Amino acid sequence: MSVFHLAFNVRDLDETRAFYGDLLGCREGRSTETWVDFDFFGHQISLHLGEPFATANTGHVGDHLVPMPHLGVILPKPSWDALAQRLTEAGMDFVLAPFTRFKGEPGEQSTMFFRDPSGNPIEIKGFADMDGVFAS
Repeated sequence: MSVFHLAFNVRDLDETRAFYGDLLGCREGRSTETWVDFDFFGHQISLHLGEPFATANTGHVGDHLVPMPHLGVILPKPSWDALAQRLTEAGMDFVLAPFTRFKGEPGEQSTMFFRDPSGNPIEIKGFADMDGVFAS
C-alpha cells in the first residue's frame, strides 16, 4: 500500500486542529509548535505555519470554475454522504455544494469543494463504484 504525503501552509494550528480533527474527523499525528500531521482519509498531510499558497478559480469542471490548485480525496459513496451531511449541518460555506455529476456515465461521482480556515481549497469526491475512479 502506498500513502500519499502533502505538506502545505496554514495560518493557525488551533483552527487547523478544530477543522481537520474535529470537523473532518481526521486523526492527529505528530506535531511541534510549528506544524501538525493528520491522517487525511488514509493519507498524510503535514500542515505548517506559514502563508498558504495562492489559488484561483481556473479549473473548468462542467459548468463550474473551481479553485486551483486544490487538495482532494476520493471516498466510497456512503462515507462521502456522511461527510457531506456533517459539513452541511455544520454550516460549511461551500465553494461548490455537494452534488453528483456524470450521472449514468463512466466515472459517475459526487463532489463538493470547500476551504479550510486558512483558505486552502479541498475537493472530496464520492464514488459508488470505486472501480470507476479511472473510467473513461
